[in-house]
Amino acid sequence: MTEAAPRLAALAETLLGAPLPVRIRAWDGSEAGPPDGPTLVLANRRALRRVLWRPGELGLARAWVAGDLTVDGDLFELLDRVAGLLWERGPADVPEAPQAVRRSGLGKLGALRPHLPRLPERAGGAAGTPALLRDPEARAALRDLVALARPWPAPAPPPEEARRRGGQTHSKSRDRQAISHHYDVGNEFYEHVLGPSMVYSCAYWSPGATLEEAQRDKLDLVCRKLGLQPGGRLLDVGCGWGSMALHAAREYGVRVTGVTLSREQAVYARKRAAEEGLADRVDIRIQDYRDVKDGPYDAISSIGMAEHVGAERYREYARTLHALLAPGGRLLNHQIARPPEPDEEAYRVDEFIDAYVFPDGELSPLGTTVGELERAGFEVRDVEALREHYGLTLRAWVARLEAHWEAAVRLTSPGRARVWRLYMAASALGFEHGRLGVNQVLAVKPGPAGRSGLPLRLRTWDA
Repeated sequence: MTEAAPRLAALAETLLGAPLPVRIRAWDGSEAGPPDGPTLVLANRRALRRVLWRPGELGLARAWVAGDLTVDGDLFELLDRVAGLLWERGPADVPEAPQAVRRSGLGKLGALRPHLPRLPERAGGAAGTPALLRDPEARAALRDLVALARPWPAPAPPPEEARRRGGQTHSKSRDRQAISHHYDVGNEFYEHVLGPSMVYSCAYWSPGATLEEAQRDKLDLVCRKLGLQPGGRLLDVGCGWGSMALHAAREYGVRVTGVTLSREQAVYARKRAAEEGLADRVDIRIQDYRDVKDGPYDAISSIGMAEHVGAERYREYARTLHALLAPGGRLLNHQIARPPEPDEEAYRVDEFIDAYVFPDGELSPLGTTVGELERAGFEVRDVEALREHYGLTLRAWVARLEAHWEAAVRLTSPGRARVWRLYMAASALGFEHGRLGVNQVLAVKPGPAGRSGLPLRLRTWDA
């Protein structure tokens, strides 16, 4: 009987219409593909079954989370090599092929979705017609893949996958469910990944800096942009484990209200405030930002929280923060962004991220964010892009996770640890390659006669 890996490599190249970019090792120990670099390991036939029953990113993610698919070697390099096949093909590269699935003998797999990558045009073919619809070789390859996978029964999703959520998207109750899925996995787990700073957002790097130093510099950068003064009031929206609130109270003498929907985060942040003797200046609440009613505040920081708001609620978010600020007050909105789509109506949330990482999370282009802040009455005064800084931050987190792997698995589950390793490594490459961005937007609520209270020169540029 032919070894599995050479068969898989030949099938993959037929279906993808391109050489296999990485080496593969199958469950029978056979290998095929380029001899250099990392190896994609299919631990069992179930890895194939998952992809057949849910073609595309989610099927691959389920195989990874379940341990059916692993990597021998550098995960970053493997993801970089396969990026062109998984993430960098546009909508035109995805065929709509239910008829082709039936003709190829795959119609028995009712759950199989026709999301296989588009194949090259064959001679004489109509322009824009997916070759999978009409190429006998491709149909034969699909039938062979099914035979190799032995696809029945359909594998159940890993337990780490987010349960189907009820209620209206981005309602207060559903947001609490989403936040709990991501953040309430145990503070000790986050300590291993994030380090002593317990800051879960992009750091601000300088040459030779450690992760701790870069996170401290980011918090201080936010405080300086907000112009914090002793005795002033700061609202920290999505305060996490309290790092921004504690830094602002300790270093700038402000009174801070931090709000989070995560009970575990709130307990942790309150304990830190008490241990540092800052409990009289730092008030940590389990509260939705929409329920904060004790304004006005002199400044608001929102660091890595707006990604959870959702496009439909973003105008409400901006107006709520505007109403909570005193005239002349400043907002620092630190938010991940994506490039704009040619048709924004076609934007869909990433399947893997929605199912395993940030349920209901949404990314918006920078221009959309700035526009919504301005519609709410803010004057946007400065935008600083920190894209490369997030790549460095994520690589540092991955290194910490790998160094504390046994503890991370013990504290959560093998699948949860694999989710974090994949999502952070893939995200690092996304920032490095420009598929993702992150920006600090400084906005002000103008005071009487339009006065901003800002200096004529906000910052100076190094040569």
